[in-house]
Amino acid sequence: MSIVRRIAADQDGTVTLTQARAAGLTVHEVHRLCRSGRWRPLARAGYLVDADVYDEVPRRARIRAVVGSYGPGAVAVLDTAAELHHIAGLPTTGAIHLSVPGPAARPVRVAHSEVVVHQLVINPGQLCRVGGIPVTDVLRTVADLILRQDRYRAVALLDSALNRGLLVPEDLALVPALIRGRRGAVAARGCLGEADGRAQSPLETRTRLRCVDGRVPPDELQLPVRDRDGYLLGVGDLGWRAPRVIAEADGRAAHDSPQAVFADRRRQNRLVNAGWTVLRFTWVDTLRPDYIPYTVRQAIAAARTAARSA
Repeated sequence: MSIVRRIAADQDGTVTLTQARAAGLTVHEVHRLCRSGRWRPLARAGYLVDADVYDEVPRRARIRAVVGSYGPGAVAVLDTAAELHHIAGLPTTGAIHLSVPGPAARPVRVAHSEVVVHQLVINPGQLCRVGGIPVTDVLRTVADLILRQDRYRAVALLDSALNRGLLVPEDLALVPALIRGRRGAVAARGCLGEADGRAQSPLETRTRLRCVDGRVPPDELQLPVRDRDGYLLGVGDLGWRAPRVIAEADGRAAHDSPQAVFADRRRQNRLVNAGWTVLRFTWVDTLRPDYIPYTVRQAIAAARTAARSA
């Protein structure tokens, strides 16, 4: 078992049946470990070792087992590839997307997760490994996804890949060749021109696009605001310099802890005292096309009226 555990330690806690047998276990012993709950089958001939110590199956362990169960030609693609690369912008689901060679691409269910099997033509140069899992590289992953997503999600994916340094702006020039002639290519090419790696979250991307669509595009993203002595008072997610208006995209994960709330309030107080109007938007606000641009437009108008009256 010590050999098996060493193998599993490098594979997100998983082993294959072949690896278990090579380490000296019989098929009967593997089945007995599963019946006892010490191991857990995740996919065909793929197991989570010491499963009883986990509250839930690690996501990457499940992905690894599923991809491995489809043979050496299987590759994680689309949403699952984005997940492995830590590219944000897509809703979280339990689905695992992979591409396999051969004629039988059809959805199946493995260990309570829906597995969606695709048949994509993938150049070997477009493949890499994340933690040992074969996956399409970042550029191919993004190219495949923006063909299948609406504009807001597509731009969010591009923004995330740029913001995290997974792509550089020059890489975007390579995308048209990857999507040429494919369904959705015209709309996807339009998204490339809207990508901006300064956006730090999909919520910031959605807020920006609402402003663009409402004809009040921000002058700057991640706008630093300083006092007369050069002290940094804060950085606004979106900024309009002349009317001194800032919009903050308040994502739940980044702003819901007590420490974050207190820090946000202190920063907002500093900005307001320096003469800036601070607006705060949430994900729900982005679902209404008119709300964010209307609110920004009203804030700009009020700031201009106050300036004329001063």
